[in-house]
Amino acid sequence: MQIFGVDIGGSGIKGAPVDLDRGDLAQERFKVLTPQPATPEGVADGVRQVVGHYGWTGPVGLTFPGVVTDGSTIRTAANVDKSWIDTDARALFSDRLGGLPVTVVNDADAAGVAEMHFGAGRDRRGTVILLTFGTGVGSALFIDGALVPNTELGHLELNGHDAEKRASSKAKDDEDLTWEHWARRVQKYLAHVEMLFSPELFIIGGGVSRKSHKFLHHIEGIKAEIVPAQLQNNAGIVGAAMRAGEKTDA
Repeated sequence: MQIFGVDIGGSGIKGAPVDLDRGDLAQERFKVLTPQPATPEGVADGVRQVVGHYGWTGPVGLTFPGVVTDGSTIRTAANVDKSWIDTDARALFSDRLGGLPVTVVNDADAAGVAEMHFGAGRDRRGTVILLTFGTGVGSALFIDGALVPNTELGHLELNGHDAEKRASSKAKDDEDLTWEHWARRVQKYLAHVEMLFSPELFIIGGGVSRKSHKFLHHIEGIKAEIVPAQLQNNAGIVGAAMRAGEKTDA
């Protein structure tokens, strides 16, 4: 069974059909740049471009970089335009895609669902936290495999700052930090999250997951196991498609 997944990020909108049996992309993904400013209308146009690239006419799952309630209403917009707040995203995207059935989920939650089912969190019990490091820092919290949605742990305070302003990969790029320097910031952030939740496992996702060999060995003093996401930066696409597939089955 194939469902289309789209991952909306602060810098790019990427998507592809997903093979839900394998938990992998069925075709090479297609990406467009996120418009700046990232308004609802502009992002919806980008989504239409991605989905239209494949001539897709079935259900579509989409991630959003913020809190999504009731699978539709946007509550926060840290890394996109503030006009997203209170937008009915499901109605917006469905209308822009010609009435296709649409499911919307928080981006880190989607990545976490994919990793727990197909990737680094598979068959893991206890408390597992996936953290995506990109334009911001997203989080997905699982207790014995069950998702606690919309945790937004990237906005915890770290050294007087929003944590993602210090520890995101965007912060690394903007400040031209070495991998080791950036890893020390991530280490402080992980220590703070560990103090609050005592997880057994941290899964590190986002674009940096494919470069884990450059920074994970610099992170010290964390009791939890730390591993890179196995689905790497495709986890959000896969998780979005999984959520849409669940709605289709229902």
